[in-house]
Amino acid sequence: MKRSTDRILTTHCGSLARPHDLLDMMKARLNGQTIDEDAYSERVGDAVAEVVRDQVHSGVDIVSDGEQGKPGFSAYVRERLTGFEPTEPDPNRPRGAQWARELAAFPEYYEQYFGGAMRGVAPNTPLICSGPVSYRGRLSVESDIANLEAATADAKPAEAFLPAIAPRPLGRNQYYKSDEEYIYAIADAMREEYLAITGAGLLLQVDDPALTDLYAQDPSRSDAVRHKTAEMYIDALNHAIRGISREQIRFHTCYGINEGPRVYDTPLSQIVDLVFRVNAGAYSFEAANARHQHEWHVFESVKPPEGTILIPGMVTHASNIVEHPELIADLLVTYANLVGRENVIAGSDCGFSSQATYTPEVHPTVVWAKFQAMAEGARIASDRLWRR
Repeated sequence: MKRSTDRILTTHCGSLARPHDLLDMMKARLNGQTIDEDAYSERVGDAVAEVVRDQVHSGVDIVSDGEQGKPGFSAYVRERLTGFEPTEPDPNRPRGAQWARELAAFPEYYEQYFGGAMRGVAPNTPLICSGPVSYRGRLSVESDIANLEAATADAKPAEAFLPAIAPRPLGRNQYYKSDEEYIYAIADAMREEYLAITGAGLLLQVDDPALTDLYAQDPSRSDAVRHKTAEMYIDALNHAIRGISREQIRFHTCYGINEGPRVYDTPLSQIVDLVFRVNAGAYSFEAANARHQHEWHVFESVKPPEGTILIPGMVTHASNIVEHPELIADLLVTYANLVGRENVIAGSDCGFSSQATYTPEVHPTVVWAKFQAMAEGARIASDRLWRR
């Protein structure tokens, strides 16, 4: 894992908008229509090459494949893992239940939000675990790796990573005797994907929004109960990544909502000990949006593990406003002064198209402007940190 040895490096969280013609093919494929599978695979590869090239041209040092071949959460789970099947929504757990307090406080806003936004080409269908979980995504992850390797060979970024989901409840458990047995089964299955990515020499980014969701669910549960559940999730993740060098692993957590009031987001101070419990070399978290921009204060009293890299978000996925490079530079210098300049990489709060959709909330042209602003902010910060 590269470090900011002589300047602040830049990266982001993974997902980026897919081209419309690829979305057309993806939608037809998901709807059971017959398509030319070779043409589809070729278009995904071309899309990865295009998005990697655009990242490099926009000043991103550590790039991803933009998740160009992934339609969305439910489709990804069913493609990579056995044991899951679609189901009807749980009437006792309405859509967005993980944000219960937020939705209760702003029902009119979120009725409009979920009714018109976040609609992907693949419906985010609820899943149940109805059988043994095992990994069946070898061909898919090998395709992801091959496409990214080909793209980076041409564009020559500083480094590249692939995102993969953390072991967490991916659907209602109706098969395993306990939640712990269920989570560890997912961990053992996902380990195959983690090993494939790191075995290819790429960085692995483990995505875990469920960590913060735990603190938004069921207000009747105590923080102690939530903390214990989160510890079990993280122990399962560490079980899944055992033997993989920390230097190949980035851990990302976020809040699962894009644009919104966000007044019930879990404070970083409440979960930072859990984040650092993950055996990763770098930690990515939201720090650019207005609900979290102040949280650099956490590191006035919390010291990250030795050798840890922080990847605080410098641009947010929750607004089409392009952050000013001088503000980005100020934040980067602040983090660098707290944890050491070599231990900071500029990132994004979250991905810009976690669902493959024709209408991502942040317009793709704005995303590239955000990345350019981040690169300029990193340059300004580097001048202050190394050359003054």
